[in-house]
Order: sequence, then structure tokens, then C-alpha cells
Amino acid sequence: MADMKVTMCGVEFKNPITVASGTFGSGMEYDEFLDLNRLGAVTTKGVAAVPWEGNPTPRVAETPSGMLNAIGLQNPGIDVFLERDIPFLKKYDTRIIVNVCGHSEEEYLAVVDRLNDADIDMMEINISCPNVKEGGIAFGTDPKGVEAITGAIKSHAKKPVIMKLSPNVTSIADIARAAEAGGADALSLINTITGMKIDIRRRTFLLANRTGGLSGPAIHPVAVRMVYEAAQAVSIPIIGMGGVATHEDAVELMLAGATMVAVGSANFGNPLATTEIIEGMERYAEDMGIKHIADIVGRVK
Repeated sequence: MADMKVTMCGVEFKNPITVASGTFGSGMEYDEFLDLNRLGAVTTKGVAAVPWEGNPTPRVAETPSGMLNAIGLQNPGIDVFLERDIPFLKKYDTRIIVNVCGHSEEEYLAVVDRLNDADIDMMEINISCPNVKEGGIAFGTDPKGVEAITGAIKSHAKKPVIMKLSPNVTSIADIARAAEAGGADALSLINTITGMKIDIRRRTFLLANRTGGLSGPAIHPVAVRMVYEAAQAVSIPIIGMGGVATHEDAVELMLAGATMVAVGSANFGNPLATTEIIEGMERYAEDMGIKHIADIVGRVK
């Protein structure tokens, strides 16, 4: 059997599969369905300095080959997270990546400071959050803003920092380079694509927030393109995500340049998606005569 281990930012993972933040809780919700020990890492739901209530309902709508969500990053805050979720995850032999969200630089840094002494492996910074001090524009849409927030977080963080990039930009390569310039240890992409759906009978928006994030197989080709473009632009590792439902999807992102792959909305329809993808990748490596799965990273011709 192929060696499925990958190394990113000096941290070794037993395999390249994690979960996309916001689709897996902090692992507790899926514990009765699958063995969390099988995952390379669990990436938690976004954690803020204080509890966030999230957006009003309805928050989710189905679309062809995907879904729209406008949850609004609801979470119980860093105090509950440290007391409840980290001790739970430490029972398992899997790496822990904590997703961090905030509405201002100060909010991000408050969470990063609390996580510095926690027994985790990495932090993933969600810069698709609206910057309240800049009129609600997301941190991740402007290269100068990306470099600035990355640099501020790196000046505080004692763990490797992964900057999670939004696809809702003109040039993902420019954003990736800005994060690298700010000192990011790694990147993750893509976050959801902004979309909208209308009920034509009621003539109302299906989401109370009007717009939401599109995820699922519909966005996978966009994810592959953006991971490839980011990988060509930077020298730091990438976690690829976006519409991953099969092991073929995961392998495609690795060939495009991703060192690891996150499975997102597929978890909702199939709680065993991650383990099935890992098993499929093991078969793929054996069939292709690949001794080390890490050898396929960026090897598209």
C-alpha cells in the first residue's frame, strides 16, 4: 500500500484529507458515524472571540449540484471551544486545525492569542469575514488588506498560520502572493462563491440574508483552476477544497498543486465521505503504482 503521509509546515499528517471548516462542527457531530482517527486532520468550525448568533433563518437552500448557505459563522466563542471542543478532539489520533473568524483585526488577534497555548497543530484564518471598520468589505478581497491582516496575525501566532482565501476576487494569484508576503505559512482555498436563489412563486429570496455561499460539486472546476493558479504564484503549501465529493476530486486538486484536500458539503449528504475518499485514494495510488501520495502534488502536465 502507498505511503499516504504528507508533511505541511513541518507537521506530518497520516493522510492528506481534512474537512472544510463549517461542515463538520468540531468533530463531535460526526463521531457516531465514522472513526475520526482515520482523518489526516479535523478542521473546526470558525471560532470567534465571543459567541456569534449567526444570520436569521432560512439559512440554507439547495441548488443544482450544490447548496447555498448563509449561516453567518454562528459559534459559541473561544471560551466554550477551549473548554469543550479541544479536550474532545485530543481523544483522537488526528491533527487539529482551528478556524478563526473575526470582524476586526483586534477580534482575530484575541482568538489567536488564546489559541497560542492550546494543544492544536495549526490555525486557519477565515478572511472572508466582513471588516466592520472598512464598511463591511471582506478582509480577503484586497491584496493590501490581505497582507496586512496576515502580517498582524503572524506577529502574534505561535502556531503555523493558514490563510483561507475567498474566490470572490479578480485575481486569486494576487491574493495568494499577498498572503505569502504577509508571512502566511500555508493557504487554503477556495471558500464559497457568492450566489443567490429566488422562489419564483412567492417572489421572495430563499435565504433571509438574500445572498449566500455556493458550495458543492458545481464549484469544483473553479476550485481546481484557482488552486492551480495559486500554486503557480506562491511557494507555500496549499489545502485545496471546493466541491470535493469523490477521491477523483481530491486527486485532481493535489495534481493542481494542493498538498492536502478538505471535504466540505459532501459531509452533509454522506457522513462517510471523508473515509470513502481516503480509501479511494489508497486504491488509486496502488493502481497507479504510486509509492508516496505526496509525489503527485503539482504534477499535472
